[in-house]
Amino acid sequence: MSVETQIPLLDEILAPWKPVIGDDFEGYKNHVTRMLNFCFYLTIPSEEERKKLIIAAAFHDIGIWSDNTVDYLSPSIKQANDYLKANNLQEWTEEIELIINEHHKLRPFKNKRYPLVELFRRGDLVDFSLGMIKCGVSPAFITDVKKALPNAGFHKRLVQLTWLQIKKHPLNPAPMMKW
Repeated sequence: MSVETQIPLLDEILAPWKPVIGDDFEGYKNHVTRMLNFCFYLTIPSEEERKKLIIAAAFHDIGIWSDNTVDYLSPSIKQANDYLKANNLQEWTEEIELIINEHHKLRPFKNKRYPLVELFRRGDLVDFSLGMIKCGVSPAFITDVKKALPNAGFHKRLVQLTWLQIKKHPLNPAPMMKW
């Protein structure tokens, strides 16, 4: 399987966010593209599934920047819903909300009605863990993806934001995590 470094729909969705995301843009875009590659490795999605995954991926962490918060799931869902409405894709709202809301779930998502939720969770976990947790993705492919799409400071930024969250809310250091 070859690494996809350019995903036109993703570029189209993220372009207006570049000024908002600022210096973190390359890191975020590469994170999103890496995790999508891991999702595409784990399954060959239909065109509709691929589009859903790309939309969810573009918005899944965007609340970090849109609302300047580590408690970003709800703001990210709002931005995704705005996009879906603007593009007449409201019929995907429930599924994309679930994909975003459950992507940091620590245990597998088991609702068979929405298999993309668990697929996305696993793809994000591979990238979030820097490839230490593989979720069925081959080590060679993880290496290829990381080489083609550099981290560009994304994980460093996550550590910085988490540290700020710990200082502000020591009893709730990771509000986006779920059992």
